[in-house]
Amino acid sequence: MRAGDALPPLEIEITRTLVVAGAIASRDYQDVHHDPELARHRGSPDVFMNILTTNGLVGRYVTDHFGPRAVLRKVAIRLGAPNYPGDTMVLTGRVESVESVESVESVESVDGATAVVKVVGDNGIGRHVTGTVTVTLPRGEAE
Repeated sequence: MRAGDALPPLEIEITRTLVVAGAIASRDYQDVHHDPELARHRGSPDVFMNILTTNGLVGRYVTDHFGPRAVLRKVAIRLGAPNYPGDTMVLTGRVESVESVESVESVESVDGATAVVKVVGDNGIGRHVTGTVTVTLPRGEAE
């Protein structure tokens, strides 16, 4: 893992089930995330993904790349174009910086390197998400 390394792209189909299930799982019961008629009444062409689902997908993208022992320290995102059912979001990332840490007291056996990864996600209408993820890898897994 080095600054400048690119993560492979991840394509995520935006289905109605993903949008609704993500909203329910995160206890976001706003009607624009599950009721197409009410979403249209509020000015949206359809239901759209909530920020907590996007946050989870960004975290998943990074941990899928770095492995199950990677520990997310911080996920900071900003939303742009909505994710509507029937579209595809493509996540891409690049390691912005890497620093070694001697130890992390709160998580047992995590004492490797910490990386900051810039992540963006685009869909058919534009940039859905921009963010940074700080992730720590156990010693020996950051090379």
